[in-house]
Amino acid sequence: MKGTNVHYARKRESIFGRYRLRHLLGRAIIYTVLISLSIVYLLPLFWMISTSLKPAGQVTIYPVKWIPDPVRWQNYVEAWNLYPFTKFTFNSLFIVIMTVIGAIASCTLIAYGFGRVRFRGRNVLFFVLLSSMMLPGAVTMIPVYVLFAKLSWVDTYKPLIVPSYFGSAYYVFFLRQFMMSLPLELDEAARIDGAGHLTTLTRVILPLIKPPLVAVGIFTAFDRWNDFFGPLLYLSSREKFTFVLALRALQVDTVYGSHYEWLMALSLIQLAPMITIYFLAQRYFIEGLSITGVRG
Repeated sequence: MKGTNVHYARKRESIFGRYRLRHLLGRAIIYTVLISLSIVYLLPLFWMISTSLKPAGQVTIYPVKWIPDPVRWQNYVEAWNLYPFTKFTFNSLFIVIMTVIGAIASCTLIAYGFGRVRFRGRNVLFFVLLSSMMLPGAVTMIPVYVLFAKLSWVDTYKPLIVPSYFGSAYYVFFLRQFMMSLPLELDEAARIDGAGHLTTLTRVILPLIKPPLVAVGIFTAFDRWNDFFGPLLYLSSREKFTFVLALRALQVDTVYGSHYEWLMALSLIQLAPMITIYFLAQRYFIEGLSITGVRG
């Protein structure tokens, strides 16, 4: 009997040993793949940082010199002073702030209507709204441009800001899914206390949907800050350029455009605000996406 128990114990240890070995091997393969992919994705960013700190003579040499010698921080100051980038930064920030306010306000109201208010034709209207996401931007580009031209909005910031105050189908869907996951008893309790829809939205629903609202704000800010085509289409006065548009103008400049160290320095400056915002608000950002994904 004792010999049989020892045999089974050794067999269990052998099975557990093989299981641990396969588990460790699997994790090693996963980490190797993840680290390899991370290096591939981070390589362009590292090249940008390296190039932005190189002297002009080391930018295009082959093989690539990854570590600048000497490190030239002066590239950032020189690049910033080539054009009035301070003004371009404020122009971009103005557009970003106004569009974020517009997107959050309009999408919240529309999502509340579709998610918490029952009325005839609600599903049909929501289907029509979702259908608008299937239209390619190129189809509506010319009619929208003609409309803004007739309104004399070309070469102003209005075409870049005003549309955000009429909602976005994707963000409305995003917020509606979260609102529908909240118990309807909250609305009923608010109505018993005499609250209307606006009061229910502002005092009951809004405090509960902070994570998805932050996610919508971050998405909108990323989109507007990095937008190149919109400003290119509607802005012609140089003093109204956004940062991205000015960066493109510098790239095609016959005098400064060949200095990749300046272009990379400005590109990193352009990336910095969005990376900062993401890290500051990533808790709300990830929470908003995960909660909406699970409950939607």
